[in-house]
Amino acid sequence: MIVCPNCNHLNPDGAVQCEACYTPLPATTNCPSCGATVQADAAFCGQCGYNLHATAPTAIAATVAPDIPAAVPPPVNPDPLVHSQPVATSGAANYDVPEHSPLPPTEMSVPHQEGEDPAQHNPSSPGVETQPVVSQQVISTPPPQPTPPPVATASRTQLQQVTARLVHVQTDRVVELPQNLSVIHIGKPNDRIPPDIDVSGFPNSEIVSRIHADIRVEGDAFYIEDVGSSNGTYINNLPLLPGNRHRLRPGDRISLGKGDLVTFLFQVS
Repeated sequence: MIVCPNCNHLNPDGAVQCEACYTPLPATTNCPSCGATVQADAAFCGQCGYNLHATAPTAIAATVAPDIPAAVPPPVNPDPLVHSQPVATSGAANYDVPEHSPLPPTEMSVPHQEGEDPAQHNPSSPGVETQPVVSQQVISTPPPQPTPPPVATASRTQLQQVTARLVHVQTDRVVELPQNLSVIHIGKPNDRIPPDIDVSGFPNSEIVSRIHADIRVEGDAFYIEDVGSSNGTYINNLPLLPGNRHRLRPGDRISLGKGDLVTFLFQVS
């Protein structure tokens, strides 16, 4: 038996599609030890416990050539280090002062043009008042603290708030769609796929097939598809071809079979 990975339904050996939810089934193979049917991606046989991934040891050591030491190149003498020469930069701040200069190291004679006051170029000259330089103290302010994110309040998601139902047009009966199923089977009691919505108690239910249609739930969207019924499925009086699916919207009219005898209105809240 092959177990469906979607709904855990037991399917006969050799099946390629789940009988319950139509999900493609994994490929199978035979155990080389006992011949039992196992999945192709299984690691051990469920019948005899044989390791399906075991491989025969090969003489790897015989095929590996011995390491041959490579020829060591002769040592190469490194190039002598080159001492960098100081680079003289231009500018009055980099003037070289001889060792026996008559001027003190803190004073420097700056040439001035004719007509200019030499005291302007020499602030240390007597009779010239110098303005004291007051350093501005920079006060660093701490960076603002990040605002903590708002605490998420406990609320239900949009998927939990959506409740879907089918209203039978002929009797005004309301059928709530199960909220814990991703595939909802519509039909009548049978031995293959029991219906999640049984319409055998509605009037004119003889035109509805035992396995008639499925409603698939994907997030907050609902899709309906015909699964090979005898009298077909109609959405808003238009036939729904087998293999196609229609996204249901509030107010859609679903007719199971011809003649609009078993009709439901799709509603959400």
